[in-house]
Amino acid sequence: MKKLLTAGFFALMIAGMTSCSVQKQNTTANADLPNKKEVLEVAERANRYFMNKWPDPGKEVVGKKVWPSNLWTRAVYYEGLMALYKVDPKKEYYNYALDWSQKHKWDMMRGTYTRNADNQACGQTYLDLYEIDGKKHPERIKYVKMSMDSMIASGKSDDWWWIDALQMGMPIYSKLGRITGDKKYFDKNYEMYAFTKYKHGGNGLYNPKDKLWWRDKSFVPPYKEPNGQDCYWSRGNGWVVAALARTLEDTPKSDPHYQEYLQDYKDLLSALVPIQREDGFWNVSLHDPTNFGGKEMTGTALFVYGMAYGINNNLIDKKIYLPVITKAWNAIVKDSVQPNGFLGWVQGTGKEPKDGQPLSVNKEPDFEDYGLGCLLLAASEVYQLK
Repeated sequence: MKKLLTAGFFALMIAGMTSCSVQKQNTTANADLPNKKEVLEVAERANRYFMNKWPDPGKEVVGKKVWPSNLWTRAVYYEGLMALYKVDPKKEYYNYALDWSQKHKWDMMRGTYTRNADNQACGQTYLDLYEIDGKKHPERIKYVKMSMDSMIASGKSDDWWWIDALQMGMPIYSKLGRITGDKKYFDKNYEMYAFTKYKHGGNGLYNPKDKLWWRDKSFVPPYKEPNGQDCYWSRGNGWVVAALARTLEDTPKSDPHYQEYLQDYKDLLSALVPIQREDGFWNVSLHDPTNFGGKEMTGTALFVYGMAYGINNNLIDKKIYLPVITKAWNAIVKDSVQPNGFLGWVQGTGKEPKDGQPLSVNKEPDFEDYGLGCLLLAASEVYQLK
């Protein structure tokens, strides 16, 4: 198999377009802008399926183990629900999230002083609800703040040893920094991010050459995919896209590390453009389409979310990214979201391409909630495109 072309080469190709071709692309992109009503209908249909299936948001999640319902998979769902609520403020969405939070007494999974980002992810929704109600309920922020303050006091910065943790943890620090006005949360956020980027696995989990992230130290070279390329897991890189978008949303531009976050975000998005599949999805192995290649919804939805957020906030070039978003969103709507709201082509929990395989349109993953969260995050930003 021919070696994949680098993202940098494709970036040069894009930059070298004539003004005429750019104008043509822009016209086509605007013509294909997703219909707002249809975007909301898709999000509502998928969410309705889930809420009907889980009428009690505090009910434990039973699989191979029994999990409290504020585990990370459910936390990602509520992140998506809160994003949907911002563009479609239905009272039932608010009540569902409030009930869930109250049943967990606004605390972290496994207790306030857990250091695991997966256990802390639920705090993002607690903080959203704290702000929605005008900061009138200090109990909603109490344990989140205690948890993060204990992380800061410890002096440790090596907890985010897998890239999924960036999405679970980074937005909590940036939200707290904005809400409290205390710089220490922004500083700790970068300290932990930098350790993951530059130090974990020896030289960090970010490859500046390919502008993509290894999932954890077990995937850094000499580990290779069957085709000889590095292993870049789609959903793992999707978590990084979401983490950076959500961190940029709350981090002031005056922060000394804002520009680094922004550049990493732009570079990662640029690396995704040339490797999008013809059908609009991305493969689970971004640089090896032969390793369980095929449709996969969660990574694709997270990429759509990050790109649409960038356009909506004037961070990236609409002419380049809108056609990519449109192609991906249409693929999700056509091939993943079923008439009853069930989501197909969702890879189950894991850390690499082989996990949860094989995928299909009607296979239910081990946890269905985070896939919906990814979809709702994407829908909330696609809805706002102009």
